[in-house]
Amino acid sequence: MRFMIMIKATKESEAGVMPSEQLLTEMGRFNEELVQAGVLLAGEGLQPSSTGARVKFSGNKRTVIDGPFAETKELIAGYWLWQVKSKGEAIEWVKRCPNPMPGESEIEIRQVFEAEDFGAEFTPELREQEERLRAQVAREK
Repeated sequence: MRFMIMIKATKESEAGVMPSEQLLTEMGRFNEELVQAGVLLAGEGLQPSSTGARVKFSGNKRTVIDGPFAETKELIAGYWLWQVKSKGEAIEWVKRCPNPMPGESEIEIRQVFEAEDFGAEFTPELREQEERLRAQVAREK
C-alpha cells in the first residue's frame, strides 16, 4: 500500500521561514530510517504558496490564480510517498517523525489509489498504458 504523507503548512512556513539546522538533522535521521526500512519512495519540501499558482477549471475554460493562498491550514509544506503494509503502519511512522514545524503542526496521511481500485472502468488497454508510462518514467530517472 502506498500513502502520501503531507506536512501541513503554517504561517511560518508560508512566510518562508526555513527549518533550523537541528530540525534538518533530525529529519535527515528520520529519512534515513525510512530508507533503511524500505518505506520511502519519494519526499520533498515545498516552497511557500507565494511562489505557486493554481489553475481553476470550468468546463473548457482555465483560469490561473497566482499565490499566495489565504487558507494556510489547507496548504502543504512538504510530502513523502511511502510504501507500507497498512494505514496503521503509516500512522506509527508519522508518530516517530520529528515535529516538522516550530510549535504545533499537523501531518495528513492519505492512501494512494492502486490500479485495482478503479474496477472495470480501468480497462486492460488503460492498464497497459499506465504500466508503459510508469516504466518510461522509471527509465528516465
